[in-house]
Amino acid sequence: MNIEQLEHVAEVARAGALTKSAEHLHVSASAVSQSISKLEQELGVQIFTRNRQGTVLTADGKNIMKKVDNVLAAIGELKEEANRCTDTLGGELKIGIIPGPINLLIDMVSAYKSDYPNVKVEIHEMGPVKIIEGVENNELDIGLILTSETFGVQHHELVAEELMEGRMVAGVHEHSPLAAFDQLSPQQLIGETFVLYNDDYIKQFAHDTLSPFGSIDLLFTTNNTEAIKRAVQSGVAVTLGMDYSFRTRAPYTNKPIIPVEIEGAGSEPLHLAWIRRKDRVPSRRVEEFVKRVRRELG
Repeated sequence: MNIEQLEHVAEVARAGALTKSAEHLHVSASAVSQSISKLEQELGVQIFTRNRQGTVLTADGKNIMKKVDNVLAAIGELKEEANRCTDTLGGELKIGIIPGPINLLIDMVSAYKSDYPNVKVEIHEMGPVKIIEGVENNELDIGLILTSETFGVQHHELVAEELMEGRMVAGVHEHSPLAAFDQLSPQQLIGETFVLYNDDYIKQFAHDTLSPFGSIDLLFTTNNTEAIKRAVQSGVAVTLGMDYSFRTRAPYTNKPIIPVEIEGAGSEPLHLAWIRRKDRVPSRRVEEFVKRVRRELG
């Protein structure tokens, strides 16, 4: 029995399929299958069975899986304690973040890298569904997403912690007549052309807020934030986003985008929250980073 076999068992139990778990582990499906078979032979117990739903735990396998989770968590804690003893911090920290608030992290990441130069930090900007999948599959250590009562984290494997509250605003060009207002009504906005980030919450907000007053003139939706910025900064369109997306030195340094409140947009509290796996003990890398985020954004 070795740690790799336990990791294979844990990943197959989470993924529910050999092929998918092999992709997450970056090994072949046959290697995972052989690893688990050897462990089953050693223990004299069948851990998994295959059916139409995929690869699932047997009754004995479910009991073994509880022990496997405890062992892997203990190994993680042991590694972190070793780091504390030597007062060094290394390895990788992979963070998934929705577009917009990444500008809020620039200074924090810079300070973090200065204090812990041996930690390789990777920030992946992506949609909330991909972030949740990445955290669930252990491809990301933590994720930063937008949550609300309507768009909560409906995944029992994950735990979420709210970091800061925000609200939806309109982003307009600095020379647009709309930039002179402290607050815009849906009636004022419905006559504008929009470019939107391809996000379920933003699209739902646009529909619920604007469509009762007319047809929405949508130029395009995209995951390319640069395309959205260029369209707004050139005066072609207006966008919608969270207020903290515009609270920045960068990326809106030239031809800035001006955030303007939207009448009636504050009816549902929205929060930027960080998510992680419930069954995974946060590493010291994660703890130190989140501590900084709480301090700066809390």
